[in-house]
Amino acid sequence: MRYAFVILTSFLSLNTFAADMMLTGMIPGMGSYNKNIQSIREQKFEFVVQQRTDFSCGAASLASILKYGYGNDSITENEVLLGMLEVADMEVVQQQGFSLLDMKRYLNSQNMRGRGYRVGVKELQQLKIPAIVLLNDGGYSHFVVLRRFTGEQVYLGDPALGNRILSYDEFTDKWNDIVFVVIGNQYIKDNPLLFPRARLTYKMLDPMQPLSDAELLEFGFEYADML
Repeated sequence: MRYAFVILTSFLSLNTFAADMMLTGMIPGMGSYNKNIQSIREQKFEFVVQQRTDFSCGAASLASILKYGYGNDSITENEVLLGMLEVADMEVVQQQGFSLLDMKRYLNSQNMRGRGYRVGVKELQQLKIPAIVLLNDGGYSHFVVLRRFTGEQVYLGDPALGNRILSYDEFTDKWNDIVFVVIGNQYIKDNPLLFPRARLTYKMLDPMQPLSDAELLEFGFEYADML
């Protein structure tokens, strides 16, 4: 059994892609069975669109929400990036990079809406939909997806680093107090962005439940968005 575990561990460390692996003789009394194995890298970027350029964190973050929060499986970072370029002020982009305003304009072009809110701790605790936030990370402005906030832990979908968990103090030291939410009529109430993996040593209490229509209205959705 120990030898089989060593082989399995080595396999996981070398393989970077999920695969169905046949396990034989590892559990007494059971024959062979298949188990889907997910690599550590895949877990790191689970439900996160990875950015491919130094300046596309906003496009990748927006693509993550559209892909996993709205079920647009075909959306890509490049598609969002090109769409944002069409509606952005190129001179401003060259000097300062993309902004939340560029994301809002892009969403408008897709018959969706984007809303930015300046919020405090109490409001952040009540946020129950994925949002985009801007962090000052090591002197660089960086867009990430805020997946959920538990009161002590902030779960981020970072297009550069993958899924991250920060303490509330770490997060607020980097954050500019603004959240940007995407609003449209294809929103999936129980989308996977709301259920990030917890640290193995951290037990997630009070699991998040899908929002009711009434609660979605409080975040700027309209009845037409929920039909």
